[in-house]
Amino acid sequence: MKRLLISIFLILSLAAAAVCQAEPKPHKPGAADKCQVCGMLVAKYTDFVAQLQFKDGTALFFDGPKDLFKYYLGLAAPQTGRKPADVTAVFVTSYYTLAPIDGRKAYYVTGSDVSGPMGRELIAFENEAEAREFKKDHKGKAVHRCKEVSPAIVKELDR
Repeated sequence: MKRLLISIFLILSLAAAAVCQAEPKPHKPGAADKCQVCGMLVAKYTDFVAQLQFKDGTALFFDGPKDLFKYYLGLAAPQTGRKPADVTAVFVTSYYTLAPIDGRKAYYVTGSDVSGPMGRELIAFENEAEAREFKKDHKGKAVHRCKEVSPAIVKELDR
């Protein structure tokens, strides 16, 4: 009985370790990776690069959060059968640190005087204080969370 309990404990420990290690990590874009919306080579614009990762292990790159949201919200080219439910991770580049951050937890500033590779952009931050400071310093209009970014907000950036 003791061996059985030890075996079960070891199996559960290994399973828990596997789950913990399965947390998605951002991929670096290669020289040939293109934005799924505009076709721009994204490796040239690492200050704004964004990505979606899917259940099948693939990652799609974008030249900035604006194009990522265009794709995700269905405002851009055909989705090749992918659905928002297939997305396992969203990564955007933090404006101040230039590090990839969780795009679902990020804060986005719109309407600022800072442009991305394709013009007006959703500028990403890891925390609200940074976003609010940037908004003040760069004449931003609003701070949004991921779930608040709507088709109307994205379309306004292209006007």
